[in-house]
Amino acid sequence: MMIKKVKATLSEKLILIFLLILAIFVLGFTIIIKNKCLFVKDFNPQTINFDKPENIVVLNVECGNVIIELYPEVSPKAVERFKTLIKTNSYDNVAFHRVIKDKLVQAGDLEYGKKNKLDYGKIGTGKSGLGTINSEIDAEFDYRKGSVGLARTLKYNTEDSQFFIILDDEPLFEGEYTPIGKVIYGIKILEKIKYSRRSEYVLRPDFINTIRMYRIN
Repeated sequence: MMIKKVKATLSEKLILIFLLILAIFVLGFTIIIKNKCLFVKDFNPQTINFDKPENIVVLNVECGNVIIELYPEVSPKAVERFKTLIKTNSYDNVAFHRVIKDKLVQAGDLEYGKKNKLDYGKIGTGKSGLGTINSEIDAEFDYRKGSVGLARTLKYNTEDSQFFIILDDEPLFEGEYTPIGKVIYGIKILEKIKYSRRSEYVLRPDFINTIRMYRIN
C-alpha cells in the first residue's frame, strides 16, 4: 500500500511560519521578564579612577554594583556613622523595605530588615544599637537624582542606620533630610529594585548583598 504525500498549501506554510515566530517571541519575552537585570550595565570599581577613593562606597545588589561617593565635608557625623556600619558589614543581607517606583529606595533597618529575621510588622522602625545622631541639614545640598540621605522619624535628630537613595530630583528634601553622598555610577541598577504597586513597603523585598568601602586591589 502506498502512502500519498500531501503537500502543504502556501497558506498552511505561512501559518506555520507565523506560529514559529510567535513562539520565539513569547519565549524571548518570557526570558526578558524573568531576568530584570538583562539590559542593565554593571560597573567594576577597579576600572574607575576616583578623585577621593577614601570616600567611595560599593553597594552590591542583584543587578550589580552601585557606586556612591560620600560627602564628609557636608555631613561629617552622618558619614562617619555610615562608614562605621559599613566597616562592620552591618548592611549585608538587609532589605530594601521601602521603595517608591521612580522616586526612592530605602534600606538599612538592621534590627528588623535582615534576610534571616525579617519582621514585616516592625520593619522600618529598627535601630542599629549605636544610638541616634543629630540632623545635619544646614549645609547647602541639592537633592538631585541619585542623592543619598539618612532617613529619620518625623522628628529631627533621630538619624541612625537607615538610608535612602532618590531616583528623581526631590527639592523638598533640601533642609529636611541629612545628605551623605550621591550615586555616581549605577542609578539604573537601583531602578530595578523590587517595588509594590499597592504600598511603599514591599513584601518579599530585594536585599543588599554587601556594602563595602572601596579598596584598590
